[in-house]
Amino acid sequence: MPLPRARPARVAVVGALLCVLFVLAPGSAALAQGAEQPGVSDLGEVITNIRNWLVGLLVALATLLLTIGGLRYLLAGGDPGEVSKAKDTLKYSALGYGVAILAPILVEILRGFVGLG
Repeated sequence: MPLPRARPARVAVVGALLCVLFVLAPGSAALAQGAEQPGVSDLGEVITNIRNWLVGLLVALATLLLTIGGLRYLLAGGDPGEVSKAKDTLKYSALGYGVAILAPILVEILRGFVGLG
């Protein structure tokens, strides 16, 4: 029985994910070596750390969506359905960048509620 052929969009997405993994993997060891000892002394530092992780995660996800959307658009081949899906992915990427920009503002509002502002 012959194997099913992979769609070019799936191959592109898997290729993009592998590229991201190979780019990020070598830098993670260097980050781990330069890391400070765990432990925080106050709630303000915890909130700042959460904000930094949140912004980093949102930017990474938005960049991944931007890459996938761009690849889908390039590989659409003029198919209106695929072009529409690619544009939707690019819109979600822009939304992710917007939320990443607003995340520090939301954390400052949280600090105000907690009384650290």
